[in-house]
Amino acid sequence: MTSFRIAVIPGDGIGPEVTASTCDVLRAVAGSSGHEFLFTEVKAGGIAIDTQGEPLPEETLRIARESDAVLLGAVGGPKWDNLPGTMRPEAALLGLRKGLGLYANLRLAVLFPELKSASPLRPDLVAEGVDVLIVRELTGGIYFGKRGLEKSDECLEDGTPKGMEAFDIETYSEAEIERILRVGFRSAMQRRKHVTVVDKANILETSRLWRKVAERVKADYPEVTMEFMYVDNASMQLLRRPRSFDVIITSNMFGDILSDEAGMITGSIGMLPSASLGAPGTPGMYEPVHGSAPDIAGKGIANPMATILSAAMMLRYSLGLQEEGEKIEKAVRSVLSQGYRTADIVQDPDEPVLGTEEITGKVIEAYEKL
Repeated sequence: MTSFRIAVIPGDGIGPEVTASTCDVLRAVAGSSGHEFLFTEVKAGGIAIDTQGEPLPEETLRIARESDAVLLGAVGGPKWDNLPGTMRPEAALLGLRKGLGLYANLRLAVLFPELKSASPLRPDLVAEGVDVLIVRELTGGIYFGKRGLEKSDECLEDGTPKGMEAFDIETYSEAEIERILRVGFRSAMQRRKHVTVVDKANILETSRLWRKVAERVKADYPEVTMEFMYVDNASMQLLRRPRSFDVIITSNMFGDILSDEAGMITGSIGMLPSASLGAPGTPGMYEPVHGSAPDIAGKGIANPMATILSAAMMLRYSLGLQEEGEKIEKAVRSVLSQGYRTADIVQDPDEPVLGTEEITGKVIEAYEKL
């Protein structure tokens, strides 16, 4: 029997509900697989601010580092909106990413055939579903470059003083680009073996470096086909022909924008998982794409599917349990195919609407039948 240590960060809002459901699913996995999951619950986000005076206590980061993987619910809420940036709940996310060395964000945008009516796209464009993996560089680029705000002594062409002038600089090194590309290519090898590198190489010097490094990395993955696409074209093609994309690899800012667009295509943010990964052997962090949804917290109606599917990614990427991860995904599909829905994804008034615990029970039941 193999034991795995999992740091569980329930967080705020519906976070405690969806993580509790996911741990129940993992216990079912353990019961049928012979593996053991050792959960250690720690605080981060708003609850940590309220109880310990900071969004990311040192103990939380220490336990996360000592674990095999981290399962995160959600952080934040209007209660803490007026705090300074370094004290907001979201600062815990940046601290965890930095503290764990998480440089690759893997975000799945999957439109299950059973939910295709939820997509805003024409039915013919999503008839066979959508399955896109966006691999976003997480710790570099314009979000982490030099920035500043200063008064300019210059004027516009018509003589108007410029006033205050702000700048944000995008910087990428070959090493940063290569490591995220390799994550994307390795992921493509487990999927349909097609990579789209999204950039703005007609304008940006950083993008031209991305292309040079990509050509070099591609040589190590002869089975994978690769194409380059400008980000503006990619944003259009995601809407025009979403099925043509397999793995998209891109920079921090472009990935931030495109992953939200791809998520909207599915029409169901409550179904979207994600993973943040660092160097091999270090713990990854797994979390749903949705936020803390404080308006429905404690009502027992939150959709736990995105967190459950994030756990499936955890089994695959951090724990090496590929078969168990696939079984969780199959169980979720089975539940959907039987017509079971939570309130956020119901389309037909005749479909059974289940609460958080009920839908979790259906997933466990489906898993145990596989």
